[in-house]
Amino acid sequence: MCRNIKLLHHFEPPATVEEMQASALQYVRKLSGMNEPSTANQAAFDRAVKDVTRATQVLLRSLEAHGPPRDREVERHKARARWKRREAHLHG
Repeated sequence: MCRNIKLLHHFEPPATVEEMQASALQYVRKLSGMNEPSTANQAAFDRAVKDVTRATQVLLRSLEAHGPPRDREVERHKARARWKRREAHLHG
């Protein structure tokens, strides 16, 4: 999975549309291999981001959650710790 795409399911407060769009953008960039599409590809790229955002909204509304919601700050600290471990592994 692309490291820039964040976990969005089962948070309090719930993921925002902006967070879903950001993840959709990263996903489409990864799949297409384009960070910034050409003018000829812009409409298709934008449509894909919209479609993935919509699919993400449907998915997150449909999933059942078990246990207490995740805490954003705790998850942020876990992500930083993972990054530090990866960085140490790469440079160590």
